[in-house]
Amino acid sequence: MLKIAVLVSGGGTNLEAVLKAVESGDIPDTEVVGVISNNEGVYALERAKNHGVSGFCISPKSFESRDDFHKALLGKLDELAPDLIVLAGCLLKIPEEMVKKYSRRIINIHPALIPAFSGKGFYGLKVHEAALERGVKITGATVHFVDEILDNGEIIAQKAVEVKEGDTPEVLQKRVMEEAEWVILPEVIAEIAKGNIKIG
Repeated sequence: MLKIAVLVSGGGTNLEAVLKAVESGDIPDTEVVGVISNNEGVYALERAKNHGVSGFCISPKSFESRDDFHKALLGKLDELAPDLIVLAGCLLKIPEEMVKKYSRRIINIHPALIPAFSGKGFYGLKVHEAALERGVKITGATVHFVDEILDNGEIIAQKAVEVKEGDTPEVLQKRVMEEAEWVILPEVIAEIAKGNIKIG
């Protein structure tokens, strides 16, 4: 049984795709042991509750220092003891000690074809605004392993999405989610659960 913890920051649409795929068996032999948000009151925690999964808010705002926050985050992960950590719309820079401790056991979904529109400052709608400004004809999403550098780790899967005439950042964001993010994130977790992609 693959045990996964999911880290989120907002609405949790990628989390929803993962939870549904676990429940349907599309992701086999897998249990979501907990969902951690770095922001209070986000809908992702409600989604976790709706699926009977424990949700936790560990916000940097609740701690004196970043170090204390990192310790609390690592403490909760140690408690959950996941085999795999999934960053699903998590806008947090992952602390180095966590990357080292969970080397090749943290994956992230990014709403662009890395290395395009990735790294510092590229998150959420900003990614799609940049893609439209640049005039690209194809964008998409990437699942990759997380290392010390933002959006830099080894690419596991990518899926391309067409940019259409008249797209707004919001319209493009929705298409990338529906056609790429919600497809490849569950697929990658399923391949890890089956042992076809090695972790750790």
